[in-house]
Amino acid sequence: MLRSLGCSRAEGTEGLWIAIGSQVVFPEFSQRRAKAEGSGAVGPCVEPPAAPGTWSAGMPRYAQLVMGPAGSGKSTYCATMVQHCEALNRSVQVVNLDPAAEHFNYSVMADIRELIEVDDVMEDDCLRFGPNGGLVFCMEYFANNFDWLENCLGHVEDDYILFDCPGQIELYTHLPVMKQLVQQLEQWEFRVCGVFLVDSQFMVESFKFISGILAALSAMISLEIPQVNIMTKMDLLSKKAKKEIEKFLDPDMYSLLDDSASDLRSKKFKKLTKAICGLIDDYSMVRFLPYDQSDEESMNIVLQHIDFAIQYGEDLEFKEPKVILIIGFWYQCLPALSGLLTYSQQLLKFCLSSSGNLGFSGRSLKLTSLLNKQYQFYSLLLRLQYY
Repeated sequence: MLRSLGCSRAEGTEGLWIAIGSQVVFPEFSQRRAKAEGSGAVGPCVEPPAAPGTWSAGMPRYAQLVMGPAGSGKSTYCATMVQHCEALNRSVQVVNLDPAAEHFNYSVMADIRELIEVDDVMEDDCLRFGPNGGLVFCMEYFANNFDWLENCLGHVEDDYILFDCPGQIELYTHLPVMKQLVQQLEQWEFRVCGVFLVDSQFMVESFKFISGILAALSAMISLEIPQVNIMTKMDLLSKKAKKEIEKFLDPDMYSLLDDSASDLRSKKFKKLTKAICGLIDDYSMVRFLPYDQSDEESMNIVLQHIDFAIQYGEDLEFKEPKVILIIGFWYQCLPALSGLLTYSQQLLKFCLSSSGNLGFSGRSLKLTSLLNKQYQFYSLLLRLQYY
């Protein structure tokens, strides 16, 4: 259903339409889109998304949906993760999906601001949206133009892409935009993992910690995809704060409630808080990983959890060596190395899959780190046969 606004013939708003559950026709933004796609022609309407099933079967593609409140460090996470993956000789691309972003420290594969910007929506005399309303309009316009994203992503197999998403929580609670994006990515053969970031400086108090858990749980239920929850900015905490925050990595919700019982005056609020703590503690639905961008080991652990969630690398095929540089004893050792690699990978998977029950205590994190290093060492030895 389309509803015309009947605007005056102001510049850039002639024939303006707003979509309510349907397509969007917005000449100014259509021109921006055509320019982004490298085409000079501007059609009278937006092209429908590509029909499902048009993608050919092949190796899967991988995606991280980087979410979290505003200021939680999403863009910084993308930048540091790209640098970390480059050091591991892994190719990772970033797509900016925040139409209000001003600058970031990474090169982008696609930028939603080439399609639509919040400033253009806010400055339009007919729309008169504020910052939040303008961002919601931009994301709904983006949802009706997924074919633009498809053209930007291309059809390359074995892609690994980070999607830097906006921080407005309503996008992950009651609006269908992000859910539609996930469904579209899955149709394009992407394995998607949600990465929900929360500022560790925000989580040092019990009630704020519970609020962060509920926000992460809301996104998890709404999107229905594997999700890894991360505490960012660990490098900014003092030594005292780092010790205090360890109890939030493997939390005992009832003990946290007892510590803050004196601050609860209302009996109804105390009963509600106890019920929420019981839900979180009994089902172990949300756990957080520490992310310290100055610590390579911390970044490795986070990346291993995400790779395990989307099964990255399990579909890679062993290739014949292109150039034989090492012969004799080296190739006699390859079967043994392959067996050690498989054994190490199984141990690492067991540790990661059990982390929800074991919690992220200091011992479990050290064990995971040790297995991670062992797995990387054997992988490196096997890769030498291709050089």
